[in-house]
Amino acid sequence: MGIYILKRLVSAVPVLLGITIIVFLIMAMIPGDPATAILGSYATPENVEKLNRDLGLDKPLVQRYFIWLGNMLSGDFGRSFSLNRPVLDEVLERFNATLVLAGVSFVLCSILGILAGVVSASRQYGVADKAITFTVLIGISVPSFFLGMMMILLFAVNLRWLPVSGMYAIYGGGDLPDLLHHLMMPALALSAVATGVIARLARSAMLEVLRQDYIRTARAKGVPERRVIMGHALRAAMVSIIPILGIQAGFVLSGAVYIEIVFQWPGVGRMLVDAILKRDILLVQGGVVFVAACYVIFNIMVDVAQSILDPRIKT
Repeated sequence: MGIYILKRLVSAVPVLLGITIIVFLIMAMIPGDPATAILGSYATPENVEKLNRDLGLDKPLVQRYFIWLGNMLSGDFGRSFSLNRPVLDEVLERFNATLVLAGVSFVLCSILGILAGVVSASRQYGVADKAITFTVLIGISVPSFFLGMMMILLFAVNLRWLPVSGMYAIYGGGDLPDLLHHLMMPALALSAVATGVIARLARSAMLEVLRQDYIRTARAKGVPERRVIMGHALRAAMVSIIPILGIQAGFVLSGAVYIEIVFQWPGVGRMLVDAILKRDILLVQGGVVFVAACYVIFNIMVDVAQSILDPRIKT
């Protein structure tokens, strides 16, 4: 197991290196002069030249990349000019909010998706199967940001059950019930599409397992149906379901950008949008690389969990 984990960690290095190259090149190819956009009405030729020199934008592209990469490997992600604070500090502070939103959404979509897939497969072609399939189809078809806006219109504006935006109440609050009150709508909106995808694939995996000979043997021996489904079939199907969870974790993490804008959630996604509008290059690059690294690490954890369930994967 240790060798397998080491191999997966080594294989992640070129992936992360490729991400840094892509992010750096995309930011470098944005039209316009970043220094001019940053200075605005103060963009005199002298000020533009001085800012380009301070930001290192006067150096060749390759040299700028390796300077940025070397600083980042040493733990220095640079300094945000728009916020006047270290990039890593800002990203870590915002990532806490994103982690809460994405983590709760991922738990919701995993539990609801797997349960829906199991119920649908165990009652194939029944009323429950058709109802779940119809609901899943709607969930996959509706974009998360549109669903979020419709939820705001219904539950916040019309019914006034839930707050419109934010992570905590402006006055008072700040405790766990207040957080859950604000988290309910964005978490449900963010998890809707992922729940539908997991449910469909969990249903397919369960149906494939339920057709196996050992399942028929267990039923013939009089094993209770609930134990057959949950103890035998689901355990075997999880080998196929776990990789889907890893993919949906990335979808939830990236989809948090839209949801954070819709609900004004103070996370990394909203930070990145603001940084792009302000042409804060180092903040955008540091935020994207940090989130991508978290996604790669999570996928390694998923692969390790899958290898524990199915030791054949390691060979």
